Amino acid sequence: MLVGFAAVIAITSVASGLTGAFVAPADAVPAVSVSYHSVVADAPSGSGTAAVAPGSLLGSIAGLSASAVPGFISAHRADLDRMLVTPPRAGDVSAVWRLLDPVKQAALVNEAPHVIGNLEGVPYAVRGTANALDLKRTIASTTERLTTENGKAVRLELERRLSTLDNVKKALTVKDGVKRTLVNLDTSDDARASIVVGDLSTARYVSVLVPGMYMSVGEQIVDWAKVAQNLHDQETAFLHRLLGPRSSGGTPGVAVVAWIGYQTPVLTNIGGTQLAMDGADSLERTLVGIQELRTENPPYLSVFAHSYGSTAALLALERKTVTVDALALMGSPGSDAQSVAELSVRDGNVFVGQAELDPIVHSAFFGSDPGSPSYGAQRMDVGGAVDPVTGQTLSGSSGHNEYFSAGTECMRNLAMIGIDQGGLVISSTGSSGAVVTAAER
Repeated sequence: MLVGFAAVIAITSVASGLTGAFVAPADAVPAVSVSYHSVVADAPSGSGTAAVAPGSLLGSIAGLSASAVPGFISAHRADLDRMLVTPPRAGDVSAVWRLLDPVKQAALVNEAPHVIGNLEGVPYAVRGTANALDLKRTIASTTERLTTENGKAVRLELERRLSTLDNVKKALTVKDGVKRTLVNLDTSDDARASIVVGDLSTARYVSVLVPGMYMSVGEQIVDWAKVAQNLHDQETAFLHRLLGPRSSGGTPGVAVVAWIGYQTPVLTNIGGTQLAMDGADSLERTLVGIQELRTENPPYLSVFAHSYGSTAALLALERKTVTVDALALMGSPGSDAQSVAELSVRDGNVFVGQAELDPIVHSAFFGSDPGSPSYGAQRMDVGGAVDPVTGQTLSGSSGHNEYFSAGTECMRNLAMIGIDQGGLVISSTGSSGAVVTAAER
């Protein structure tokens, strides 16, 4: 059956002429100290996280003089890199980071931008600065290597990497004055990146987009950021329309994360769940990181996942280690979970979208069918409709790869889910609930 999943995807991709997964428009713990670096593996099984003790690497830097920090970082660079291999808990990182004065924080950003830019628990503005610096330096060093490298195979690899990095840079271009922040960047061969449209530190509503197969950073990060921008703009517009003059404190902020935080599969490895489990680990860390940094002003947190990415999201939410406010699945091949009750989603707030001619829906390739009545998810229509709120004609999604196209009923419904207006989702089974304003929460 899993081989059949790969075959169906292949047929779908060839028939639609696609190479992408969507069509985008034009706690204190005992310390074990090793060279000032301690990692204590007491996290929940399968979480891929570990705790960092106050006496560990970052904590050690707090006790140094500012002038000693660069040398210390240079001497412990391998230890810093290992923090990304076995990531410490976001809450512990956040606590230790606050112990560092601004001069030492700046030194860490300058000397180890790759680590600081990808470490959950470090403030997002700082991570954005670190990753932008890492991106700039890596582009410069790769460009310089190209001027001296004569080997054809190496040159091709360098050109491919440079193209990927240039696309990440392009995806950071601000549109309509809405800030974009690079909160993850891995410049290795299997590049990973996450770009936030909006302010992840303050937004009342945060949505995380989880992609399916063929979503490489080099090929898709620009279009994925466009999808995030489109969703951000729709959510913001609906908030203005629905809240209007009743919102005395101003319209709540929105942030959408264009997340490519795992190696997405291709036809040769789509049949197994190892990459989905890796994606679940990474997604779990991302979600926990958001919640740990926003404990005083927690956002309404949604996850919107497509195809193989929905399996990764389901695996993450089956663990009961992180809870989100809403989950929407499109073209999902399922997971081990057999019902909404097995997922850490508040109030069973799970939605399923299933396009016509999508061969993956109802397939249960990975164990369950989220679209079956017994699963308990809410239906959201994606076939096209007239928006009852705006009167706009919405186009339909067809096949496996059109859920995120601009102007579709699917994107409109995701926007409503993302701002806690699930009662206004268009569904042929009827909607329940009513508009809930921010003042009523």
